[in-house]
Amino acid sequence: MDKELYHGGRPRSEQARTAILNAVDDLLVEVGYAAMTMKSISERAGVSRQTVYRWWSHKAEILFEASAADAAEELAITITGNPLDDLTSYVEALVRFLAHSPAGAAYRALLGEAQHDLAVAELLSAKDPLGDSARFVIEQVIGKEVRSLRIEQATSLLIGPSFFWILSGRDPAGLVPRELAENFIYDLQARQLR
Repeated sequence: MDKELYHGGRPRSEQARTAILNAVDDLLVEVGYAAMTMKSISERAGVSRQTVYRWWSHKAEILFEASAADAAEELAITITGNPLDDLTSYVEALVRFLAHSPAGAAYRALLGEAQHDLAVAELLSAKDPLGDSARFVIEQVIGKEVRSLRIEQATSLLIGPSFFWILSGRDPAGLVPRELAENFIYDLQARQLR
């Protein structure tokens, strides 16, 4: 993330920004998304509400910024050049993020909120940390041209099974990342033969 981001006001203090992002993560774990307020975030961060509102208009924006930054870091993998190993590593990172990471919990909370809050839905549609990370891996492993399939469809095929499994409340231990990576490669190959 940029050291200083502008959102209609003065440059952000990195210390205050970090305190706010940490506060929103902590509050999500402690009280949940619904009970979290801008007031509780400002109190936990040790800053004024005015400071929080100067940079963000609602709690979803703060939570999304914190989650997106962590997602970029947590979903990054080292590309080895072995497509099956690289895709397996990515699916493992994806499952850890969605099922076990505080940032993944924040992302899941925002997805739920987006189902009935248009502002949150617009926020999530503006930047897609899962899609961006999957797109990068697919382009590095398979190439930018995935014949017979748009890159957005390919990212959905890679992310979709784990995403659905975890968001529908199933035990993440039931996912086998290598098998999911094999299925993804098989599906791509089958589509290219059509």
